[in-house]
Amino acid sequence: MAKLYSFEVHTPYRLFYSASVEAISLTLVDGEIGVYADHSPFTAPVNMGILRIKDKSGEWKPAFITEGILEVKNHKTVLVVDAAEWPDEIDYDRAVAAKDRAAEALKSAVLRFEVDNAAANLKRAETRLKAYGLRKEEADKAGAVL
Repeated sequence: MAKLYSFEVHTPYRLFYSASVEAISLTLVDGEIGVYADHSPFTAPVNMGILRIKDKSGEWKPAFITEGILEVKNHKTVLVVDAAEWPDEIDYDRAVAAKDRAAEALKSAVLRFEVDNAAANLKRAETRLKAYGLRKEEADKAGAVL
């Protein structure tokens, strides 16, 4: 059996996840990282993306996360992000509508802050849709119908 360590994900609104895990994988500002038990301690900024959690049963679970901070300490890792959602919590129609609004805003943006804001909104919507797609992919593997 693989060695486990404590992992928590906090948002301003809830404790999103708290359990012993085998590993996690996510995107830091300078690239992808995987964290296993006994990883060297560090603190780093996290980019928006897909968090993958390998639970104690060895199953990988994806989740959508926004920007935040990851702190790896001896025997415990804590991720603090602005938002986190499991794929089954994502409203597909709402995410598609947000993507369409952001794409339109990006086309009509003139000022730099408008371009930056629209681009960030578009990336957030696309990442949420990617996480939703992972949900569908897992259900397809299990033979489930959504």
